[in-house]
Amino acid sequence: MKILLATSNPHKLEEIQDIMADADVELVTLADIGLDVPEPVEDKDTFEGNSALKAKYYADLAGMMCIADDSGLEVDALGGEPGVKSARYSGKEGPRKIVDIANNRMLMQKMKGVAPSKRDARFVCAMSLCSPDKGDALVQVRGTIEGRILKNDECEDEIHPEKGKGTNGFGYDPLFFVSGLSMTTAELTADEKNRVSHRGAAAREMARQLVLIRKTQMGEKK
Repeated sequence: MKILLATSNPHKLEEIQDIMADADVELVTLADIGLDVPEPVEDKDTFEGNSALKAKYYADLAGMMCIADDSGLEVDALGGEPGVKSARYSGKEGPRKIVDIANNRMLMQKMKGVAPSKRDARFVCAMSLCSPDKGDALVQVRGTIEGRILKNDECEDEIHPEKGKGTNGFGYDPLFFVSGLSMTTAELTADEKNRVSHRGAAAREMARQLVLIRKTQMGEKK
């Protein structure tokens, strides 16, 4: 089964490819099929809404089934911010490395003075599968991972706490401490992160759903 994965983020592609390796799914990217179009405006107020919007948009244009995800960070002390605005929290534009630092800096500024017991947060990933010329998403799944935001004095560089701890991740990973593992998601190896991450959980459930879809299709052909 060949499916378009609607992302330009190489980290997401690697994670999802690894997780779906045993699902008998061939994932192709926008570049693989030569689809060069403007990105859709993600104007929904939920992760599920944005993931379905993207999956339908690219499925219709590509004429093939498409998986898209919308992921982000929810911080309880900030009323769920940055939420669906996670990727553009600071309003900064430019290369991912610059944007990530700006977003992290804003987060740590807003969390300044928040008590350790009030720093609970979670990563959320909503993933949708759409078929071309269909209305609603065929499948929607959600994955989460619970943790907390580091305090300034827990970061490797207290003067620049937005750098957090660890270099294996991206985005808010260096600031997100997984209590059960006693490390940030940026300190995990790729395999460890796939096992516990929000995107890993969503991708595993999506892979399970794809297996069921393929079995149904095979049964209908008999």
